[in-house]
Amino acid sequence: MSKPKERNMYTAVKGTYENGVLTLEETPPTVEKSEVVVLFMNEDKSKAPEVRAKRVRLGSLAHKGYQIPEDFNAPLDDLKDYK
Repeated sequence: MSKPKERNMYTAVKGTYENGVLTLEETPPTVEKSEVVVLFMNEDKSKAPEVRAKRVRLGSLAHKGYQIPEDFNAPLDDLKDYK
């Protein structure tokens, strides 16, 4: 009989790293020894590249040749057999 595969269980714990000291905000799971991965999140907005999403305001295209058809919410005949 083959040995069951081990499942990796990951637990995220929030904390702060400052001046070489890592302070956890929660108690980690009880383990004697464990590998860890520390992710440093860039929260300095001045160093992060600025990303502007291109958004379309609702109604902004109404008088530019775009419109919603009157039957937009009407049932589709193609789907009538799937009731």
